[in-house]
Parts: sequence; structure tokens; C-alpha cells
Amino acid sequence: MNQDIKPFLEDWDYKPGVVQARMVQTPDRRHVIQMRVDLGILQMETAGRPDGARPHSHASYWAYLKDQARMARRQGKSFVMSEEQCQEADREFVQFYHRRICWLALRHYDRAVEDADHTLTFMDFVQKHSPSDEYTHAHEQYRGFVIFQRTQAAAALQVEKSRPEGAIDEIRAGLERLRGFFAAFDMEDQMDEDGMVQHLRKVESSLRQEYNIDATLQEQLEKAVADENYEKAARLRDELKRRE
Repeated sequence: MNQDIKPFLEDWDYKPGVVQARMVQTPDRRHVIQMRVDLGILQMETAGRPDGARPHSHASYWAYLKDQARMARRQGKSFVMSEEQCQEADREFVQFYHRRICWLALRHYDRAVEDADHTLTFMDFVQKHSPSDEYTHAHEQYRGFVIFQRTQAAAALQVEKSRPEGAIDEIRAGLERLRGFFAAFDMEDQMDEDGMVQHLRKVESSLRQEYNIDATLQEQLEKAVADENYEKAARLRDELKRRE
């Protein structure tokens, strides 16, 4: 059997700076994601862990670590990640990053949100059980980028569903999460200059202009509550529930 992958690479030229992804069907009729990188092609599963592995019979390494932390709590012990566990966690972070950017490139926004949520909750776990401040910082510095990508995907999903107000609300929620990220690093004064923040605000402004939205229902509700106009707030809550 010829194991040279050169023919596959020649049929799919690499483009620096561009996320090149495609969905292909395997001989057993499964769908997998392929991503073109400079030295070849990465192939990822569409469900579970991107590499298809089940670490210690768990759906992901994060699920395994959560189980280990629960066992430690039952024994009255604190759980701190070992060096080996840190290395395996890093592998999973990288795998989900690759698949997340592929989902975005393929415009599967719901799946991009799922993978971003996996990463963010895993980062929360690492922050709580990290063996050192250095290891924690190594991951926390990327939290803003993951929040940004999640916000992009969540807003695009709302637009796809013809819900421009929902897209604006997703952007506002993402910007608030980014504010928390900058605050954690004592960098709130630099937030307005950040490229990710500026991009999200530009998208929000474009949505408001394109769909003639001055204030979303959620924004109107927040204002009614702030003004202590509870009767109006109740009506707006009912309308939000009806839309949902």
C-alpha cells in the first residue's frame, strides 16, 4: 500500500494565514474534518475528542480530570494536577483549538460554540486545580481569544437564524466577559484599544444599522429594571420568553 500523502497535498495547496478546512466522508461513511497545515493534513473527529480517543474510558481528558477531582473530594483531599496531567490537558486544549477554528471556517457556528465552551470550562478547572501560577497564566492569557471566538460564533448563529437582536445581545455578553478578562489582568484601561473588542463593536454597530435596532428587548428590559419600571419590565420579560 502506498503511504505517501504527497498526491493529497498537491490537490490541496496550502495558503499561509488562512484556515483551510473541509468535511469529508470516510469509507465507513463517517464524516471527519480535515485541516490543511503547512506540512500536511490534520484529520479530526466531529464528535467527542478531536483525535477520537477516550482517555481512561472518558469522553475527554477534562471529563477524566473532573472524575479524579471528585474522587479526591470524597476522600477529603484537594486535587492538584500532576505534570503528566498538565501535559495531557495541553494536548486536549490544542486539539479543541484546531477543531474550533475549523468549525468557524466551515460556518458550523453551533459546533464552534460547543468547542469554545468546552475549552472555557476546562480553563476554569485548570485555574482551580493548577499546580502553579505559571501554569495557570500560560492558559489564562488565551481566555480572551477563546471568548472572542465564541462570541463571533454565537452572534453569527443568531444572524443565521434571522435573530439580529439575539446577535447583538451575544456580542454585548461577550464584551462583558472580555471586560472581566481584562480586569483579571488589571488591563481594563487597555480594553478599548484591543483589536478583538474593536472588531466586535464594529460588528454590533453594523447589525444595529443594517436592521435598524436602537435597543434590543434585552437592553430595554435592563433599562426598565434600572428605572424601577417593573410593570414594563414584566411585559418585556414576557415578550422575551415568547420569542425564545
